[in-house]
Amino acid sequence: MNQKLATHGHTVRNFSVLLSPTPRGARLARLFATEQLRTWGLPLDPARLVVAELANNAVTHGRVPGRNFQLLLYVVGGTLRIEVTDTRGDRLPDLHAPEPDAETGRGLALVTALADRWGVIPGPPPRKTVWAELTLPARPSPEHNSPRSGRTCAPQALPTGEKAPHQAPPLPPAGQTHPRE
Repeated sequence: MNQKLATHGHTVRNFSVLLSPTPRGARLARLFATEQLRTWGLPLDPARLVVAELANNAVTHGRVPGRNFQLLLYVVGGTLRIEVTDTRGDRLPDLHAPEPDAETGRGLALVTALADRWGVIPGPPPRKTVWAELTLPARPSPEHNSPRSGRTCAPQALPTGEKAPHQAPPLPPAGQTHPRE
């Protein structure tokens, strides 16, 4: 569900989806969140990384066969809130330092580093919700986006063959994607 509501001068946007508690469900949570953030015109990172970690934790530690987990994103004012609800309220997250050579156990440390705030809300039984909040960057004022006069074509290459510092890198060939996407 995707809704836009106006309350107290703020636009409230939300997105919610139920997903299977499988690695595919965790991957879909990240992909759905990425697309929704794009649709809303919000920065993708660090939000999609937080979604990936919380969804992976729900699949790994909150999995009950036959019971889905829920991803909820909503924006109020300048805050994006990410919530992942699973059906293992009896297993609360544990933020601990993993062993140096451990291959797992760093998810909540990453969430702690990326999010402005995070926490856990118990219930209703048998559920729990792990949430994280990110403060969004301020939007540029409309005068920054107004049309300007000036050159409409790309600048010529510098005599040294180097790129000007403001140029974007070239796009990859059509049909080429990142191997993890």
